[in-house]
Amino acid sequence: MSDFFAVFVRYSMHLDVSWAIDFFTVTTVNFTTLYVFLVFDHGRRKVMHFAITRYPSMKWVVQQLREAMPFALQPKYLFRDNDGIYGNGVRAFLDSCGMEEVRTAYRSPWQNPFVERFIGTLRREMLNHVIVLGQGHLERLLREFIEEYYHVARPHQGLYGETPVLQTKQPHILGPSKLISIPVLGGLHHRYIRIAA
Repeated sequence: MSDFFAVFVRYSMHLDVSWAIDFFTVTTVNFTTLYVFLVFDHGRRKVMHFAITRYPSMKWVVQQLREAMPFALQPKYLFRDNDGIYGNGVRAFLDSCGMEEVRTAYRSPWQNPFVERFIGTLRREMLNHVIVLGQGHLERLLREFIEEYYHVARPHQGLYGETPVLQTKQPHILGPSKLISIPVLGGLHHRYIRIAA
């Protein structure tokens, strides 16, 4: 275990060039299990890509990695667990792209903390409050949660109160103003903006 700590300390100094991948499952209203694959940027705590399938495979994962890294946008280090679905194909893909693979120890999710924290946040702040009807419904829910709340409205302690997607400064409003609430996910969460009164 001490070897991993040394490796983690070395990589934690390179958060801006480190990503992580992971799977989690969601059960639908008719008890279908959907697998959600995430590609997560450590530096900005940003979801770079997600995809949903009922039947994950190594080839499917490699294709999702290709889609997550267009135009040579790729990390230097990629953290992942030891899920058997990755097989040798994922490692071969990472080697061909010049990325260094960082594998966590078996049954040690705490060694991939940023993506695990996001999955926990997603479960606590959305999935525990809705019943997923199917794959299309889950995709819409995830897209709205990530793009309209998590990336732009939810402050992150690890980013000193900023959001993963840096917002342009709102123009300074002279005179009276009011705060407008914009519901997200049917009012489960809200974004707030200040406008002139």
